[in-house]
Amino acid sequence: MEAGDRTVLQFSTQSTANLSAKVHPLVVFNICDCYVRRPDQAERVIGTLLGSVLSDGTVDIRNSYAVPHTESAEQVALDIEYHHNMLVSHQKVNPKEVIVGWYSTGLGVTGGSALIHDFYSREVPNPVHLTVDTGFRNGEGTIKAYVSVNLALGDRQLAAQFQEIPLDLRMVEAERPGFGILKTTSVDKLPSDLEGMEVTMQRLLTLIDDIYKYVDDVVEGRVTADNSIGRFISDTVAALPKLSPPAFDKLVNDSLQDQLLLLYLSSITRTQLGLAEKLNTAAQIL
Repeated sequence: MEAGDRTVLQFSTQSTANLSAKVHPLVVFNICDCYVRRPDQAERVIGTLLGSVLSDGTVDIRNSYAVPHTESAEQVALDIEYHHNMLVSHQKVNPKEVIVGWYSTGLGVTGGSALIHDFYSREVPNPVHLTVDTGFRNGEGTIKAYVSVNLALGDRQLAAQFQEIPLDLRMVEAERPGFGILKTTSVDKLPSDLEGMEVTMQRLLTLIDDIYKYVDDVVEGRVTADNSIGRFISDTVAALPKLSPPAFDKLVNDSLQDQLLLLYLSSITRTQLGLAEKLNTAAQIL
């Protein structure tokens, strides 16, 4: 076979040769905040990146917002109507910010990334895919940017592959301490109301035990009495309502039941609104 008749497997890299990206810390903070506030059943967060393309080809990522989605081994479904509504709201405030790509939490590219990237490719030419490791393993956050590169066999396009591009995390001196705290203080999920109440009550019991120990030490003469601490303890005890233990337990339980009822009603409302949005989106697609 002559050399001119050979079919060559090649990547199309013409449009990505000089492409790079820079991301502002606000985007990373926003992604991490959306991750800890994600629904219980969601393993990762997906969202839209906003910014602009500079004259030298650099993609300047300045803002972002999360997009609700459902994901399984076979498919990924985005809430397209929510995405478009959020885009319109953002452009009312910052009309110069346009879609430049999308993000997902986790390490690297996953199996469903190609489907999501195909959707954003219809929204904007050559979108950037940003991945953020919200686990901050070893105290470092792995943040990478990718673009899609076409894999062709001769004149026929076979598939697309994600190719990493240079990424610059732009921070001023005032932003570096906050980013350092973000890396060292990692929270996988925000606690629920009941979990937060449990932690608060445990902390309160620990403080009460410390006060008991301090008062006993003063009475036994092991610690010198401090008049300011004594007055503070006296004012705190005097501020407590004079209720019998059964009446106090009933008051707390009634208040807790009211809060649980409100949480239940708000959860039902969110479920109905979410179902209505999905039915509306499905009807528009059909």
